[in-house]
Amino acid sequence: MTKIKKRILVTGGSGFIGSHLCEYLLKDNCEVLCVDNFYTGRRSNIAHLFSNPYFEIMRHDICFPLYVEVDEIYNLACPASPVHYQFDPVQTIKTAVHGAINMLGLAKRLRIKILQASTSEIYGDPKVNPQPETYWGNVNPIGPRSCYDEGKRCAETLFFDYHRQHRLKIKIARIFNTYGPRMLPNDGRVVSNFIIQALRGEDITVFGDGQQTRSFCYIDDMIDGLVKLMNSPDEFTGPVNLGNPSEISIIELAKLIIKLTKSRSKVIFRTIPQDDPKQRNPDITLAKEKLSWQPSINLENGLKKTIAYFKNILS
Repeated sequence: MTKIKKRILVTGGSGFIGSHLCEYLLKDNCEVLCVDNFYTGRRSNIAHLFSNPYFEIMRHDICFPLYVEVDEIYNLACPASPVHYQFDPVQTIKTAVHGAINMLGLAKRLRIKILQASTSEIYGDPKVNPQPETYWGNVNPIGPRSCYDEGKRCAETLFFDYHRQHRLKIKIARIFNTYGPRMLPNDGRVVSNFIIQALRGEDITVFGDGQQTRSFCYIDDMIDGLVKLMNSPDEFTGPVNLGNPSEISIIELAKLIIKLTKSRSKVIFRTIPQDDPKQRNPDITLAKEKLSWQPSINLENGLKKTIAYFKNILS
């Protein structure tokens, strides 16, 4: 007996994380509807999927209602790097909030499960390290990053209100720093910035003294976590942290990338941007317990794959 394919909607499906998710779901015998307005997503990220008869792409902005028939929704649509979400902060918060309302409305009409790609940024500049899901955060509600931080916090509120009021099946993933192939070279994220600068032999720009820490999760591990969360029992809603708990300082990251690229780049220091968090490190106890998930790819191996990708696109 032939298994009926699930038809899955991925908003933001041509973006960095979204394109990898679309690819994974197709390999997992699903039909995929990729919805994107191509604000930060790229057709080149999904071009290799166009020939697959079970892959469909729709140009659409989720700030406006969407009427389609699907079995599950992954809501990933929203600019996620400071360069992009601060370029048009009003549109960023509209995407986070109006987009969530529209996707929740679609899920409610279809009575299907929906996963929200939330973010570690809801913790703001944390006073607790590592950050557990029970921590409420330390966010500036009127700063230059608040369009993204507060937009995602509001989206989480909406998801839980739909869950309580309409008994909607929800999943919330708090995604920590993720890296890998298909990152945009100009997206302003630290891994892509450092790799591009190192490969070009330019000075590597470190903000502040470089002692602030981050934790970096390779894209394959992140996709595995998102799918495991979606497929977990309905009573487990999250939020759940998805990220790599191996913490590294920014200056150490710069030195590692210089070493792996064999670059002659030098590190220079610039003034740290407002509200830039001093620490970012996930407590993944809940993900281990509920999803049997933890990252398997260490930073050096993941960086080697990412460097190879950027070498190829720069050439």
